[in-house]
Amino acid sequence: MQISSMAPRWKWKGAEAKALAEPISKSISELQLSLAKTESSGSLSSCNVLLAVEPEQAELLDRCCFGRLVLSAEKVKKWIQLSFEEAFYFLYILKCIKLTLQGRCLENEVDTWMYMRSKRPNFPVFFKAYSHLRSKNWVLRSGLQYGVDFVAYRHHPSLVHSEYSVLVQSGDSDRLRVWSDVHCAVRLSGSVAKTLLTLHVSGNSNQEDLNLPTCLENYRVEEQTISRWSPELSREDETTSPTPKVTNVSNLKTP
Repeated sequence: MQISSMAPRWKWKGAEAKALAEPISKSISELQLSLAKTESSGSLSSCNVLLAVEPEQAELLDRCCFGRLVLSAEKVKKWIQLSFEEAFYFLYILKCIKLTLQGRCLENEVDTWMYMRSKRPNFPVFFKAYSHLRSKNWVLRSGLQYGVDFVAYRHHPSLVHSEYSVLVQSGDSDRLRVWSDVHCAVRLSGSVAKTLLTLHVSGNSNQEDLNLPTCLENYRVEEQTISRWSPELSREDETTSPTPKVTNVSNLKTP
C-alpha cells in the first residue's frame, strides 16, 4: 500500500530536474566504491565517529548527506563527524570503512557493535530504523530541533524540504502512549509542514542475541503516519464520497 502524502516541496526552480538527474542511490554507490578503494578509517570517540577522507570523498559524503564537516586547518585530509548510525551503516551495510578505538583497529563488526551498544543501549532499535529508511534512499538528518529522532528528505536538503518528522518506537518505549503526546507531536510536525512518521521496531531477540549485529535480521519495522483530522476536508457532500485516511504504510520509497 503506497503512502499518501503531500507533494515534495522543491526549494528552487529546476531542483526536481537536478534530483532526477543525480539520484541518491547513484551517489551512494560512487561513495561506497571510493571509500572501499582507499580503505578509509574512522575513529570512535564518545558517541560519534571521526572519519578522515580525501577532499573529493568529502564532497561525495555531502552529496549523499552523511555526516558533518569538522573545520580544520589540514588541507590534505578532511574530517567528517558521523553519528553511530551513519558509521555502522558504512561498516555493516556498505562494508566500505574500518573503525579504530584508541588507536586500535577493531577487527570485526561485533567489537564495534558492542562498543556502540555500551554507549547507547537503544542503538540496535535506532540503527534498524535508520537503515530501513536509508535503504529506500531517504536522506536522514537529526530531528532534535523538531523534537523527533530524524527528519527525512526525498533528496539533498539544498534541493527539497524534508517531508517527514520521524519517531522511532519499540516494545518497551513509553513514547506516544497518551493522547497529549500524540497531539503535541502531530501539531509540531504540522507547524513545520511535515508529516509525522512513526517507525515501530519489533523483534524476538533476547539479551544474548543483542550481543551480535545479526540480531537485526529478527527485527521488523512497521511504518505509520499520523496526521490531524480536518472536518473541512473530510465533510461529505453530494459530489464527494468519504475516503478513509490511510495511516499504515509500506514501500516508503523515493522516486
